[in-house]
Amino acid sequence: MVRRALNMKLLIDCDYIVYKCCASAETEMDFGDDVIVVTSNFSDAMKCVKRDLDKIRNELGSFDDELILFFTSPNNFRKKILPDYKGHRQRKKPCGFKRVIQELKKEYKVILKDTLEADDALGIYATKYPGNIIVSPDKDMRQIPGKLYDFKETVEITPEEGARWHLIQTMAGDNTDGYAGVPGIGVKKAEKIFSEKGYTWKAVVETFEEKEMTEEDALVNARLARILTTDDYDHERREPILWSPLGQYEIDPPSGLRDERDPVSTV
Repeated sequence: MVRRALNMKLLIDCDYIVYKCCASAETEMDFGDDVIVVTSNFSDAMKCVKRDLDKIRNELGSFDDELILFFTSPNNFRKKILPDYKGHRQRKKPCGFKRVIQELKKEYKVILKDTLEADDALGIYATKYPGNIIVSPDKDMRQIPGKLYDFKETVEITPEEGARWHLIQTMAGDNTDGYAGVPGIGVKKAEKIFSEKGYTWKAVVETFEEKEMTEEDALVNARLARILTTDDYDHERREPILWSPLGQYEIDPPSGLRDERDPVSTV
């Protein structure tokens, strides 16, 4: 159980929960003659979602109505960076997915921002209004400073740890999301490289270039890997600000550099 601060909220990545519950409520009916119909029990799906939300609330303490549910927009700004981003995920959402979200809006605060994934909407909210708890099984959320509950444990992510994880993901890539990073380099190898060279943009570029790739390739991967924070989002125009390694981007000693836009880098 987490010790609560006044007005602390649970910020829940609800894509995963609703997808899982709607899929479990589906039934396939085979009528023969090439006719197969999938039906869904909406009540079962809703009960499953509420059961999961109650379980989270009980595990982290009594949060009553202080839950905010985040969902992914059908439009995705990352496709402008890489048209094939998540292109291998061809399966449609399970039956009832949209209807469950509409029903949840009657009882909970729901946030779905156009062109943003749930991760980004979470990252923006959590950094604009710090002091809450992010609830998500997605490793990408390790980029966002603050408390993170991954359905196993609650950890505190520092700004430095979040920035390091962003560079690690840039180099290692994410096959689940469809961007490759540096061929042959996974998380462990990326961590080893950074431990030797320091967590710097220079180290990222050098590693890409060793595989006959360019700094532009590195930047594309970094922008795909980046989970948006409030500083990465133009709130007036309602659009992302694509990440760039301003100045001599370094996270760790010897310099501990920082710039104006990123809390763990400098010029």
